[in-house]
Amino acid sequence: MARVANTDPAVAAEIEAQWRIARQALEADRDDTARGALQRVLDLDPSRFMARLYFASLLDKAGLVDDAVVQYYGAVNQAQREGRWLNEETTAPALRELVLHAMRTINGGRRSRFEAVLAPLQARHGDAALARAQACLDVYLGDAPAHHPDPRQRPKFLYFPGLPATPFFDRAAFPWYAELESQLEVVRSELLEALEARNGIEPFLKFSSAEQAVGYLAGDGAAPNWDAFFFYRHGVRNDANCAQCPRTAAIIDALPIVRIREHAPEICFSMLTPGTHILPHRGVTNTRAVTHFPLIVPDDCALVVGGEKREWREGECFTFDDTFEHEAWNRGKSVRVVMLMDSWNPYLTDVEREAVSLLVEAIGDFNRAAGIVEA
Repeated sequence: MARVANTDPAVAAEIEAQWRIARQALEADRDDTARGALQRVLDLDPSRFMARLYFASLLDKAGLVDDAVVQYYGAVNQAQREGRWLNEETTAPALRELVLHAMRTINGGRRSRFEAVLAPLQARHGDAALARAQACLDVYLGDAPAHHPDPRQRPKFLYFPGLPATPFFDRAAFPWYAELESQLEVVRSELLEALEARNGIEPFLKFSSAEQAVGYLAGDGAAPNWDAFFFYRHGVRNDANCAQCPRTAAIIDALPIVRIREHAPEICFSMLTPGTHILPHRGVTNTRAVTHFPLIVPDDCALVVGGEKREWREGECFTFDDTFEHEAWNRGKSVRVVMLMDSWNPYLTDVEREAVSLLVEAIGDFNRAAGIVEA
């Protein structure tokens, strides 16, 4: 643990001082002192997987197994991201027994924790109603293969088995399209006001440098620019933007959109400037579908999902599964704007939607407690 990630010299010095105290206390079996010092290290730098491993072992020793599972998971996850603890060769001999114990504890503890989240639903609705959700959990935990029916589909986070695999969904599965499409002029008029005011518009993806954007965006003759005016971001309502476009916000809030704490919905005016190309990428889960409501569409703009090309037509919604590789471009001469929104995969039952919400929230809480911060 010689590395010092924090660039503040005072903080870095404090981390190393607390780490020395922790090691000395561990050697002397002064568990309370060691726990306090290790907690301080992790407060200052959550990426310190060695500190987290020993912190977890002390929780485990004290009988706090549920808390230990969380910390073991964070330690192993961070170490493996850095190429450590992948096998015997990447694990120091002195650590192997503890790392293997951590992995065994993680396997049982995570399953118990997430199955407990589903248990009340199973009690109310029966095992059959939750069979696919249970299979989803098995795949997530690595205890069952995904068996994607279409090899083009690869969710980055959560795969829900048994759902039809299709790049684009049938319009008939979304009866609420008609009401949304009838409000085209209302929504577009507020969009134009937002474009003129420029308040609340921000990059859809934030990068620390132009080099970091490579692989996500490309430009043809101009710098690529993918902006957004968010009504919801990671499940959190943007009250200022909603107040700026109140009629659109009211329309959105009446839709059957995904609502998962700190995860969904994601709803915005999505803007591509001329020459911008969103490069091929995949989404996180097939439980969610992505709907586009096209508002301003110049010529020569398109979306490709799973190799199937679709051109936007103003006022005509369509929905796709973004776990298929997809890309989009604007080769026209003016900005392209769609309202982008999360909706549930229409082939999930109401009970399954509730199960997915509970699971995703529980996984997020677990990962956050483990010190895992997704990029």
